[in-house]
Order: sequence, then C-alpha cells, then structure tokens
Amino acid sequence: MIVTIIGLGLIGGSLSISLQQQGLATHRIGVDLSPENRQQALALGLVEEVSTDLGAAVSRADLVVVAVPMDAMLTVLPQVLDVVDQQVVIDVGSTKSMLLAAVAAHPRRGRFVAVHPMAGTEYSGPEAAVAGLFEDKTLVVCDAGQSDADAVTRVEALFTRLRMRIEHLDAGAHDLHTAYVSHISHITSFALALTVLKKEKEEQQIFALASGGFASTVRLTKSSPDMWVPIFRQNRVNVLDVLDEHIQQLQHLRQLIDAEDFAAVYQQIEQANLIKKILK
Repeated sequence: MIVTIIGLGLIGGSLSISLQQQGLATHRIGVDLSPENRQQALALGLVEEVSTDLGAAVSRADLVVVAVPMDAMLTVLPQVLDVVDQQVVIDVGSTKSMLLAAVAAHPRRGRFVAVHPMAGTEYSGPEAAVAGLFEDKTLVVCDAGQSDADAVTRVEALFTRLRMRIEHLDAGAHDLHTAYVSHISHITSFALALTVLKKEKEEQQIFALASGGFASTVRLTKSSPDMWVPIFRQNRVNVLDVLDEHIQQLQHLRQLIDAEDFAAVYQQIEQANLIKKILK
C-alpha cells in the first residue's frame, strides 16, 4: 500500500521503517514543514519521496499517518479528513480527548482511527527513527466504536504484524492513565535536571560523578519541548492530578527523613519495590 506520513520525526520515521521492513508499504510519501527534515528523511531512506502538498499526498495514499506535535494535530487532522475518501487515517498522539472532540462531527470521522503506540525514546527528528521500536510494545486504540469497523480491523491487523499488543480504551481513560505512566515521568525528569543544575554549579563535577542511575533517571530530560509542552497543555487536568499526588508523596518522604524515621522510610521503599510485580 501507499503510505503518507505527516511528520517525519521519531514515531513517524520509525513507523515508516517498520512498515517497509514488514512489506506493508510499497511506497512512502513524507510530508513535513521542515526542509531539513524532508531532506534527512530522504537521505536516510525513511520515505521514497517528500511533498509539501498535503492534499495531494493524502489523496494518493491508502494509509495516512499523522505524527505531528499535539497542538499542530488539532489543525492538521481535520485538514487530512477533509481530503480523504476511503483511506484510513491514524494519529500517533499521546493525548486523545481534545483531539477526538475536535473531529467528532467531521463527516469523515469514521475513516480515522485514534491510536497511541506506547513506544519512544528521548530523541527527536528523522535521525531518531529506529527499526523495531514497536516490537513487543502496546498499541492503545481509543474510542474504536466511533471509527468504521473496516478501518479499525485494518489498523489492528497492521500493528499486529508489527508485533504490538492491542488494548482498547476510551479517550478519557487513556489520557488519565498516560498521565500516570508517561507524562509524570517526563515532568519528574525535567524537575530533577533543573534541581541539579541549580544546586551543582560545577558542570564538570556533574559529568564526573553522575552514575548510570542518575543518567537513566534524567534521560527523558533530553525530550523535545516542542513535543511535550503541547501534551502538558492538552492533558493539563490529568497532569495536575498526578503532580499533586507525586508532590504529596515527596512531601511525605521529606517529613520522614526530617523526623529521622528511617524505619518508615524503609517501609516506603519496600512498598515502592512492589512495582517490580508490574514491570518485568
């Protein structure tokens, strides 16, 4: 099939690689506002051609992937649906409620399947695209009942070929759960990095002393603000909810340490260790 990928970054580019490797795409068209991204995507073999004509690229495709930042998604997705006939359209965004509300009344809403591949890295741009990014990961399909049955079937079959597990959630539940398992991780990482940069004035000392544990904890700090500020904006209510809980937990640990109640601290760490039963 012909696939048009709008947004040639980590997710769009990695999906393009996977579709080509699995023999699911015979021709890939890349659309991106950035001339640099278009040039890199061609040079890296992420697509066979690039275009700045959204309408033409969509009309030629069998599958359209919208992989732009969430604020841009609110504009781009309706424009894509304006052009489609029987093509299948997916987004790969990290928030859903605001986006699905924006296209709820669109006459071509049925051709759109809202999905979120729970995969990624801290890097961005075409050069961040990697093979095998989606293998053994989860694909969340949101509000599937609002999409045409044949479109959902095709999308789920495609991602199953990419070795992804399929889960169904409504948009509200998706946004709540991703706030807890994804969005808070990034906020915490940003805050920790800012804390260290504030307290540690000697950058060379940070470099010399930072262990693997610290590096892995702040890994997400390298994530692009162009991607994450729109996510925080669109999922603001859920992000605030999880932040309040996180701050409460930090305050509790601070109180225990201040009171030198290290037996209670020990118990808190043991309780936290139970996450091992969930995370293999």
